[in-house]
Amino acid sequence: ELIAEYLTAALEDDDPDVFIAAVGNVAKARGMTEISAKSGLGRESLYKAFTPGAKPRYETVQKVLSSLGVKVQVSPA
Repeated sequence: ELIAEYLTAALEDDDPDVFIAAVGNVAKARGMTEISAKSGLGRESLYKAFTPGAKPRYETVQKVLSSLGVKVQVSPA
């Protein structure tokens, strides 16, 4: 729940880099080796995808979110 709250707050920022950085922070805190194993993505690729200024693919972000046990939901504004 804490991860979901943190990522939801980051997603509310107008700057999309804030959300990407937050996903990367959570993934690093959980352990990139674990996220890599769960997502099927290479550990080094994950580090590169979530470095500041990187523009990871939507698919990559979705796989990492799934590995963290969370998902993005859309609701009316």
